[in-house]
Amino acid sequence: MGQWVYLNGEYVPQEAAKISVFDHGFLYGDGVFEGIRAYKGKVFKLDEHLERLFKSAKAISLEIPLSREQLKEKILETLRKNELYDAYIRLVVSRGEGDLGLDPAKCPYPQIIIIADKISIYPEKLYEEGLEVITVSTRRNIPSAIDPRIKSLNYLNNILAKIEASARGVPEAIMLNKDGYIAECTGDNLFIVERGVLITPPTWVGILEGITRNVVIELARNENIPVEEKVFTPSELYSSDECFLTGTAAEVIPVTKVDGRAIGDGRVGRITKKLIQSFRELTGKEGVPIYQEKEEKSG
Repeated sequence: MGQWVYLNGEYVPQEAAKISVFDHGFLYGDGVFEGIRAYKGKVFKLDEHLERLFKSAKAISLEIPLSREQLKEKILETLRKNELYDAYIRLVVSRGEGDLGLDPAKCPYPQIIIIADKISIYPEKLYEEGLEVITVSTRRNIPSAIDPRIKSLNYLNNILAKIEASARGVPEAIMLNKDGYIAECTGDNLFIVERGVLITPPTWVGILEGITRNVVIELARNENIPVEEKVFTPSELYSSDECFLTGTAAEVIPVTKVDGRAIGDGRVGRITKKLIQSFRELTGKEGVPIYQEKEEKSG
């Protein structure tokens, strides 16, 4: 049996979870979404994800028909119906059904979809040995055209970069902004370590302000690791001591080779290892309980 999916107020089997071909999310990528994780019966950084969802929706003039508290409960109930303790949650809000024209005013009822399932992006071996990635020719969208801080359903820019990576046999691609500075990967933010300082591109370069990115910055500061948000080039990346990526699905994963060049000594660095450990410890104890009533009764 498949998973239960929340679809506009109902929980339906995944094979019955269907949308109209006139939905503007399908036709034009007109909508917003969040990827959220649950660990050991707790949803990690749920409030932060909902905050970003509502900001993204406001940026595209999309009114979400449920409050944050209502959405939170729907997410938890979706996990409960699927009896999940460790899961990936995809929360989607599309403009809804309209006509074949572009006008969003023709879409009076936004759609809310919540999918919960298990996920595994990379095998554990790569967290121990590191990824090989490349820089690609596809540039990150410029903020004055499509602001990358909006987590919208239109991911074609990212997909084009992923196609380049797949064609060259690597799992992830680094995208530059229009000025040639490192921006981010197709689904993850990027960090380097240089002489003990953790460096990541600032959001104005044209990146999504990742929830995991912000968690890692906070963890680093708690460990007294200096953190800087500043621009840097591929050349500076090649000569860095360490590199890693962060994302909800990927978590914190090391990079040991970029464009055929070994990063540092080609092994996972000390600071990267420390932050992977700190992140995993945090996800194991922090979050919104899925099965709160049962926990309270058993306590």
